[in-house]
Amino acid sequence: MNSQKPTRDGADGMDSRRTIEIVRAGLRRRQAAEKRFRLYGLLAILLGLVFLSVLFVSIVGNGYSAFAQTYVRLPVYFDAAVIDPEGTRDPETLGSADYAGLVKASLREMFPAVTERGERRALYGIISNGAGFELRDRVLGDPALIGTRQDVWLVADDEIDMLVKGRVDRTLPELDRRVKDDQIGWVDRLDAEGRVEKRFNTNFFLAGDSRDPELAGIRGALVGSLYTLLLTLALSFPIGVAAAVYLEEFAPRNRITDLIEVNINNLAAVPSIVFGLLGLAVFINFFGIPRSSPLVGALVLTLLVLPTIIIASRAALKSVPPSIREAALGVGASPMQTVIYHVLPLAMPGMLTGTIIGMAHALGETAPLLMIGMVAFIVSIPAGVFDPATVLPVQIFLWADSPERAFVEKTSAAIAVLLAFLILMNAVAVILRKRFERRW
Repeated sequence: MNSQKPTRDGADGMDSRRTIEIVRAGLRRRQAAEKRFRLYGLLAILLGLVFLSVLFVSIVGNGYSAFAQTYVRLPVYFDAAVIDPEGTRDPETLGSADYAGLVKASLREMFPAVTERGERRALYGIISNGAGFELRDRVLGDPALIGTRQDVWLVADDEIDMLVKGRVDRTLPELDRRVKDDQIGWVDRLDAEGRVEKRFNTNFFLAGDSRDPELAGIRGALVGSLYTLLLTLALSFPIGVAAAVYLEEFAPRNRITDLIEVNINNLAAVPSIVFGLLGLAVFINFFGIPRSSPLVGALVLTLLVLPTIIIASRAALKSVPPSIREAALGVGASPMQTVIYHVLPLAMPGMLTGTIIGMAHALGETAPLLMIGMVAFIVSIPAGVFDPATVLPVQIFLWADSPERAFVEKTSAAIAVLLAFLILMNAVAVILRKRFERRW
């Protein structure tokens, strides 16, 4: 018996060591798997940052030059025989004069050697087609200019603007670029004389859309987006909060409320273009709301963001501890008073965060607005919610489809502005959450 005991103890010790080795090997495998998982996560984050950086670099690289505009200084003679031959100073007469002819006459004076018709057409192409309207506005603002000669800074044509900004390869053959050799020579001469200058492009922010890239701006789209978002907020926030309060605090738990909750969650995943089709069929064709107006756009976007606001508001209400409700009811408050004076103030930060995220979603939407006609070419600035308008994402869509090189930089610049608004709105949501959030 004594001789067998050490053998048994030795066998038990070997089994224990073998078990420990198996456990250690399994632990090493788990630790290695955890390291690989962390590495994969880090690589995914780095890859996402690389793609995001490429996106931002591409947008900024293509769009930063749109915030500058080329101007050419010309000695313009405000010929009274052209502007006001009868000398009446009638605003209607002054507004209908041939101001484009004054620009052409100034160019002919500066380049008298250009006599052929084709060359003169190329010479006139240095200055934007909108230069005549700028001279008209100057004369209407100050009729005393008539009969005088003034040095006037006029907007250059978009192709000349691209040339000055270095976006045109001068080494290419003349047939392979839109700016001709003669135009390059004329621009170089004007530049040597100090008559070419790049300035901050205020027209980009103050002008409406135009078929001429150098005159196109985003003001109309910004105003349309502002009207649309304000109406969307005014409609979606109270409706979404009221629906969330009812479903979370007062609605009985039965099949009907379960069906409503399922449908709300499903609506959050419906493609946005479906809401555009609904708006086209109901709001425009049935109710007769003006097409392309901020009002119909706001109604469509309200349907789009309501599920997001309701879901976020219900989550905020659920985060309020039950003890708050029980304490309020315990001191005699009614269920309505408990919700209004105790639960809602505590849940409001989360509701506001969800609402801002929903508004950011609405700001970036394009597909539903295309269906209700907000893709129309709108030059004038909308003065109300019933006027034809467009929004910034749709404006970007329109410009991206234009063949001119100048519209490429306009598109990228408008995307940068849109991203700035989206980042600002998300930053406000984060600040509100951090400032008012309570941890229980």
